[in-house]
Amino acid sequence: MDALFVTPDSSVQAYQGLAKVYSAIEPPTWSLLLAESCRAKGHEVAILDCDAERLTLEQSLVRIESLKPRLVVLVVYGQNPNSGTTSMIGALALAKAIKKAQLDTKVCFVGSHTSALPMEVLSHDCVDIVLLNEGVYALHNLLKSNLADDLAQIKGIGYKKQGPAGFAMPTLNAPQSIVPQERMDEDLPGYAWDLLPYREKPLDLYRAHFWHAEFSHEKRTPFAAIYTSLGCSFGCDFCMINIVNRVDSSDGVSAAQSRGMRFWSPAWVARQMRKLADLGVRTLRISDEMFFLNRKYYTPILQQAIDEDFGFNMWTYSRVDTVRRDALELFKRAGVNWLALGVEAGNQMVRQEVSKGSFKEVNIRDVCKVINDADINIISNYIFGFPDDTRETMQETLDLALELNTEMANMYPCQALPGSPMYYTAKKNGWALPDSYEGYAFLSYESQPLPTKYMSAAEVLKFRDEAWRTYFTNPDYLSLVERRFGEQERKNVEDMTSIRLKRKLLGD
Repeated sequence: MDALFVTPDSSVQAYQGLAKVYSAIEPPTWSLLLAESCRAKGHEVAILDCDAERLTLEQSLVRIESLKPRLVVLVVYGQNPNSGTTSMIGALALAKAIKKAQLDTKVCFVGSHTSALPMEVLSHDCVDIVLLNEGVYALHNLLKSNLADDLAQIKGIGYKKQGPAGFAMPTLNAPQSIVPQERMDEDLPGYAWDLLPYREKPLDLYRAHFWHAEFSHEKRTPFAAIYTSLGCSFGCDFCMINIVNRVDSSDGVSAAQSRGMRFWSPAWVARQMRKLADLGVRTLRISDEMFFLNRKYYTPILQQAIDEDFGFNMWTYSRVDTVRRDALELFKRAGVNWLALGVEAGNQMVRQEVSKGSFKEVNIRDVCKVINDADINIISNYIFGFPDDTRETMQETLDLALELNTEMANMYPCQALPGSPMYYTAKKNGWALPDSYEGYAFLSYESQPLPTKYMSAAEVLKFRDEAWRTYFTNPDYLSLVERRFGEQERKNVEDMTSIRLKRKLLGD
């Protein structure tokens, strides 16, 4: 076998008690895309999803040894922006186990954290090769090589060069391009759905976000997620999404310097949706960072979903300032029953500062009413602990959340994620950053958000956790859940709130 694409399992460390039942288990999007891309070039590939199968290190090693891959590619991505960093927990543990077991294979890392800090990842003894950006072309060229003395000629990779006295010297080669717009359908031709594990039927090891299934455990599988575009046009301080576009190997390159969007054709998207519908999937995430942005791209995709009658229950993202009232009927008819809005902060000045002024002045209350009038549910996203946040401005954010009372709310402590502009600001200013990968996980025991100019990291984390509990135990919110989804679904939410996260920073 040429390449085995491996998704490591970091779920217990990242989600604590939520991992067993409540956290989503998403298909490994980039493993699927890279595997299909390499397979289209004639390479023999497979996927090992340790997360979905909840494999131990020992079980993972047995699988890897039986497949005998020339190259193990640890795909350290995730649809959640911090997942690339938090997935390093499981990825490094598995890479170390592979080396300790002396398996005859090279170990390669690819993903958002790797693209953000390639030399840091390469410095680990258990890592042989890293790929910059999405790694498509570098991977094609790697698999054509002997993975040894010809590595110096392959663009877009880092590897260990033999230095004086045989010391291994981490080295980055010249960068490689990302897949251009005109080659998206050809060089990223689809998803290798047939390579995924399953229990009884395809995709039944994957489960949707609890709210996406209307807080019903029975509706969560089978579940899938797809992209129709890659990247984002904006460069917010707290975001590292665009780091997968990186084509500059210089130190300190942030996601804001790599912004841009590329789109697959509507026909390509329709083929992927048809495959999933035929596999029995009804719960589908459109993972694009900016799906509700360009009418030229989303209109034909949604119209196809209506014409083909896929019957999906979908969710996708929108910015609060890109929602178009006249498009919402199309979204609803196509099966988009949830829109995720990046509200971020209740205080307009705080929000403008971290978004580099890219948000237009809009009335968030009006936007939410327009969406609800179209019978579409809202997931509102809030971040506590931006650099200019005070206790009063964070309370403004919570007050706004309680007022909007949307069907779902995500509440994050602010993290300086590797690859984001905020990460380099933190490094420059000497702000305390997590000393472990687990520290970047929003829900982990080790979670260590940024301090603000006025509050400590512990105060930010405590406020976030109390805000989450206040929101999800609020009688108005529970009444909304019961009214929208049912009495049992309300009870399911109440059961979820009984799980309390432990936090090292708070003395647990």
